[in-house]
Amino acid sequence: MFLQKPTLEQLQTQFGTYLVGLMGIEFLEVGPDYLVARMPVDERTYQAFRIMHGGASVVLAETLGSIAANYCVDFEKYYCVGLDINANHLRSMRSGWVIAKASPIHLGRSTQVWEINITDENGKPVCISRLTMAVMAREISGEGKQVQI
Repeated sequence: MFLQKPTLEQLQTQFGTYLVGLMGIEFLEVGPDYLVARMPVDERTYQAFRIMHGGASVVLAETLGSIAANYCVDFEKYYCVGLDINANHLRSMRSGWVIAKASPIHLGRSTQVWEINITDENGKPVCISRLTMAVMAREISGEGKQVQI
């Protein structure tokens, strides 16, 4: 369950200037404990055979899972980082959009596990990914201020 629920505008503004923006990822929906986004299948995401690169699917999966994980912890005390990711590529894509939904499987004190399902625009599976996140305590500096990570 998200402790703070971001808006779509906040997500796009906060993350849109990083890899999210370079890959053309657009946030579509914020649920009570899940995120949905889409990514274009084009020159930014192709591999040599002009099909979507498997690594692009992993970028989309880790992006959604990582962002969602961090909204499930108290920002003042914790942050989440990727520990492990796997992906099964089920269908190739040559054009259009892929749509991903990140949903929690386990939200623990020290780890989280997220499932990210990526489909084509017709709902056919393209990739399924599982992301394990480590929940890290924020360190406090000697003056009682948080160290920014």
